[in-house]
Amino acid sequence: MKIVYLHQYFRTPAMSGGTRSYEFARRLVRDGHDVQVVTSDTEPVSGTRQTWRTTVEAGAVVHWAAVPYRNAMSVRDRLSAFGQFARLAATRAASLEQDVVFATSTPLTIALPAVYSARRRRAPMVLEVRDLWPEVPIALGALRSPLTRRAATALEGWAYRNAAHIVALSPGMAAGVRARHPGAAVTVVPNGCDRELFADADSSGQALRARTPWLGDRPLILYAGTLGFVNDVGYLVRMAATLRRAHPDVRVAIVGQGAETARVRALAESSDVLGRNLFMFDQMPKAEVAAFFGACDLAVSTVRDEPALHANSANKVFDGWAAGRPVAVNHEGWIADILRRSGAGLVLPAGDPAAAAVLAGAFVTDPTRTAAARTAARVLAATEFDRDLLFDSFESVLRGAVVPRQTPGSSIGRTSQSVTN
Repeated sequence: MKIVYLHQYFRTPAMSGGTRSYEFARRLVRDGHDVQVVTSDTEPVSGTRQTWRTTVEAGAVVHWAAVPYRNAMSVRDRLSAFGQFARLAATRAASLEQDVVFATSTPLTIALPAVYSARRRRAPMVLEVRDLWPEVPIALGALRSPLTRRAATALEGWAYRNAAHIVALSPGMAAGVRARHPGAAVTVVPNGCDRELFADADSSGQALRARTPWLGDRPLILYAGTLGFVNDVGYLVRMAATLRRAHPDVRVAIVGQGAETARVRALAESSDVLGRNLFMFDQMPKAEVAAFFGACDLAVSTVRDEPALHANSANKVFDGWAAGRPVAVNHEGWIADILRRSGAGLVLPAGDPAAAAVLAGAFVTDPTRTAAARTAARVLAATEFDRDLLFDSFESVLRGAVVPRQTPGSSIGRTSQSVTN
């Protein structure tokens, strides 16, 4: 198939950020498909007037549009970036030969160039939903006026109606789509474990410990990801304050950046944990982050206490399992259910970081519990969330869109069944 793959924030392992699209694109190329990725260069070289540049990444041709974007941008500037990319991507995508257009959100405005290209080329469009829209931005206060909420709801409905199929990253997201659009064809393909990328995590983690005086052989709790409003990383800082008293040998590392970086650092300083038992690092390529996962005893994924966020499918959860490390989350939902079922980590109380610190501290200082959870994490990574297993379902969706199935309606792939049983 000739596939146009639209993702505004496409990343390779040499870059910071999630690599889901890269991993799927390279596997599509491996299986003989022609893949053209249309994305944005969020940090273009200053002073250049070049709108587009093109590279080849693992066999996929990647078209990079110069559209600056940072998590720290205001809502107005973010919307401007979304609109600018949609305009540029529409023209570029429509100029490419295609049997199918695959578009992954966020933002949901990715549907605009996707539908435009699909209509111009008379090809089907498959839409991937990474967040429930517009429930999440409304819950977070990003869409406050009735006008913006109506516009967001209209865009959501239009995008789903124009999709031949919808890929959802969690069962909760799929249920949210079906609740609003009962006739939609939906397949769950969650984020996955790149076990090949984390194959040397143990050895690289040991090396990191050996060259890091503040860590050594002490227990380590890790947060590796965006420091945005939605992530509420201040929760981890408050945990560190309690850990310093209850478990003084436990170390906490935060790797990443975002709109809340300065606020998180200020909180860590005022709590007297920064540089003592909590250490902050800038974002780094995913290949380098693997060493931190290999060194940690518990990887943590936090979000604000909003029910709309419980359906999230955070990369850091699956990276932890891929490295064979237990994972903790501070919310309910499908990931919490999996942790309780499998024993591959902890579910922390959402509104009580002090109590969470006691639970996490007791866990990481207990070698028997951590060893059992590591084993459970490796089993999950290999049997339920291995990227190759998930890719089979993903590729089947694209093939099915090009050659429509005989029976319409919802489709739940093998992976969807495995995560909901």
